[in-house]
Amino acid sequence: MSFKQTEPYIDFNTRTKKVQCSYFDLLKKPIEIYLFIDPICPNSWTINPYIRKLQLEYGRFFTIRPILCSHLLQTNQFFINHPEQIDEINHRMMLHPQKCFGPKNFNRIELKYPADIFFAIKAAELQGINAGRRYLQKIQEHLLFNQTDISIDDVLIQVAKEAKLDVDEFIRDLHSNSAKKALRCDLKVSREMEIDQTPSIVFFSESDEDEGLKIAGSYGYDIYVKVLSTLLQTRIHPIDKPELEDFMSYYHFTSSEEIAIIYDFSVKKAEREMKKLQLKQIVKKVYVNGQSYWHYQK
Repeated sequence: MSFKQTEPYIDFNTRTKKVQCSYFDLLKKPIEIYLFIDPICPNSWTINPYIRKLQLEYGRFFTIRPILCSHLLQTNQFFINHPEQIDEINHRMMLHPQKCFGPKNFNRIELKYPADIFFAIKAAELQGINAGRRYLQKIQEHLLFNQTDISIDDVLIQVAKEAKLDVDEFIRDLHSNSAKKALRCDLKVSREMEIDQTPSIVFFSESDEDEGLKIAGSYGYDIYVKVLSTLLQTRIHPIDKPELEDFMSYYHFTSSEEIAIIYDFSVKKAEREMKKLQLKQIVKKVYVNGQSYWHYQK
């Protein structure tokens, strides 16, 4: 089965086995989504507005499990089995900065220990899925706005404070065997599901526990809604989205383009609505490489 020719082709026969390798409990919902991302590659962030919109409108139907995936980590099978070789993998990642930092107009920050960022995210996830989400969001925020190396321990710990984690627990977990094991699990899942690009999504339905539907790359929002509807075998209807102020208090930073996608605005209308919040000193407009973003101030 496939969608109309006017839309990106997605083969519903492209199925992959579900891998049981979890480090946190997920609420029981009919659909589980594995979201494969490279946290230090901006190309991997293009899916963010669609995932956020999907969560706001249809989150009652699914849970999301973020899975860290990096080409440079994934292809280094020795690292998967020997995580103590962290210095070597950090060196290899820095030899290929374009693999980590993506577009030419992105601020390329030299990261001394890029693999440690992956460990830090897994350490945060040990405090729960919401803690991991907040930490990942702060990591992306720092990569976008700050010109400092976030891969060193002091900065990773500062990010944990900003994400409101238990900092003492985070410090204990940062270089622990538990964090290394969690990262190895993510890499194993990526390999077994043959993930060769980020972002990628695999949808699993509780009615078919062994196989999932894989979508590689980032597509239009309607594609993901159709996949959900097909797996649920029913028409689904969105719930109302939160007010913009509530959205910003949760996600903290965004662009007018992302607001336009999520709220079905034109970009001009998104700008106008965000300027209203700016006048109330709820958000602040910031610029990165000529691109404008909105940052929550409260």
